[in-house]
Amino acid sequence: MPTFFFNHIALSVTDVDTSVAFYQKVLQLEEIKNTASDSKTRWLSLNEGRQLHLIPRPDFQIKINKAVHFALTTTDLDSFINTLKELDVEYSDWLNTPNKDYIRKDGIRQVYFQDPDGYWIEISEAI
Repeated sequence: MPTFFFNHIALSVTDVDTSVAFYQKVLQLEEIKNTASDSKTRWLSLNEGRQLHLIPRPDFQIKINKAVHFALTTTDLDSFINTLKELDVEYSDWLNTPNKDYIRKDGIRQVYFQDPDGYWIEISEAI
């Protein structure tokens, strides 16, 4: 059996410029060259060779489900929560309690917030 490694996540977005600006502002992601095509899909680096691909689909109806999310980790969740507050980005725990973090059974803290298209993003201390 071959070994697999995570490469990228791709999201359909209604306005690619708005989405790129959001991810750059909130997560400080750096835009990188789309080496796959000359399309309007834009790529952002998630570090360590991982990427977020934002695919423009202006007429696409996006269905949102909190259980379908992607998760990133940080060593300083409190600092990131302060960034969300400074940028007026609403966040919640898993149960949708506004402005509250969630503590998992294993003691890991996490928060959830949404991008401009409503996709859920989890940020946790799990390293």
